[in-house]
Amino acid sequence: MAKFSESLRNIFKIKELRERLLFTGALLIVVRIGAHVTLPGVDAHLLARAEASQAANNLFGLYDLFVGGAFKNAALFALGIMPYISSTIILQLLGAVVPYFQKLSKEGEEGRKKLTQLGRYGTVVVSALQAWGVSVRLTSLSVEQQPIVPVEIQGLGFTISTVIFLTAGTIFMMWLGEQITERGVGNGISLIIFIGIIARFPHAIIDQFRVSQNLIIGIMIVAAMVIIVGGVVLLTQGTRRIPVQYAKRVVGRKVYGGVTQYIPLRVNTAGVMPIIFAQSIMFIPSTILTFFPESEFMQELSEYFQYTSFWYSLLYGILIVFFTYFYTAIAFNPKDVSENMQKQGGFIPGIRPGKHTSDFIDNILTKITLPGSIFLALVAILPAVVSRFGVTPAFSQFFGGTSLLIMVGVALDTLQQLESQLLMRHYDGFMKSGRLRGRMR
Repeated sequence: MAKFSESLRNIFKIKELRERLLFTGALLIVVRIGAHVTLPGVDAHLLARAEASQAANNLFGLYDLFVGGAFKNAALFALGIMPYISSTIILQLLGAVVPYFQKLSKEGEEGRKKLTQLGRYGTVVVSALQAWGVSVRLTSLSVEQQPIVPVEIQGLGFTISTVIFLTAGTIFMMWLGEQITERGVGNGISLIIFIGIIARFPHAIIDQFRVSQNLIIGIMIVAAMVIIVGGVVLLTQGTRRIPVQYAKRVVGRKVYGGVTQYIPLRVNTAGVMPIIFAQSIMFIPSTILTFFPESEFMQELSEYFQYTSFWYSLLYGILIVFFTYFYTAIAFNPKDVSENMQKQGGFIPGIRPGKHTSDFIDNILTKITLPGSIFLALVAILPAVVSRFGVTPAFSQFFGGTSLLIMVGVALDTLQQLESQLLMRHYDGFMKSGRLRGRMR
């Protein structure tokens, strides 16, 4: 603890690091303020009563967790940063199958800039569609036959204004995230999600205290969840090391190679990103269903997308496994690794260079990724399981696998950046080894 306190003091001794930290904190405060500014035309008091009567165990409750209560407040930042993530997912999927996007991904910095710009355009489209769904949902909510949006202002004008405000809110949050990444500390998008989850902690505790007869059971279950998640975090941080032998080469008077190095293959190369990707996809059906509040068939269909339903958990788990492999393929390319090894005169003992080496690495990566993806999926659906044992949805979602993994991942990554900044300036870091392995990339 003394070392940690000393490291915190060292941060504020460095002017640049202190300014970055304060800048990050200021922008995150702006994010939290925007989560409490209600959209024009919405009666905030009636909205609070309407939301209190709604079931908290649906997907909107989980969405509200990621945006820090902004969705429940019908705030300017109600959509959060999720449309941006959805747009990014779509582009990455297109990059795997469409030649044009594949070409952009290989054009270096220029290609990355074009993809970033396309992602921004996609964010506008996704935000507008989701905002339209939110406007339909708001006009359908009422308390004791009193609509939360007065009848006289319902219509095209309210829909257009809601779409404009919510889309602008998402774009503004995206910009804030980019500013944090460039001029602050940590990954801005990740920190925005992180601060939203943290903000729901007091509400989760209060909700669980209201169900006082289940408090002890809830604490026991959550303690078990934390232990399981902690075990999975340690497991997914594990690596399989592949030995690489470099032949001895003499260049001038210097001798290169003649040593054995290792390629570390992580059990979960993708980190927590598959969960975020899968969650963004799972929000799409619920968004579409909000356009049909009067349809009995659509409302029956929505039951299958309830957060605690079996079919939701099954589809969610499958998506997580898929995105784990998908993101791993993007983050780690065995063919590139094989080519670099061959150029440097390296080889895996017993394996021929070139395609055989690439296939060997790919085979091992596929095998070790499978258990990591399955465990990741199990951890993500834990809150839906424990909510059946008397634990309130808010409490289980906050301490559940998704939230906990995101919080741990973002915290580790942020500490890792602070650690590297301190070590560059010859200060002791947060850990003796000076190495913290973050997981959100």
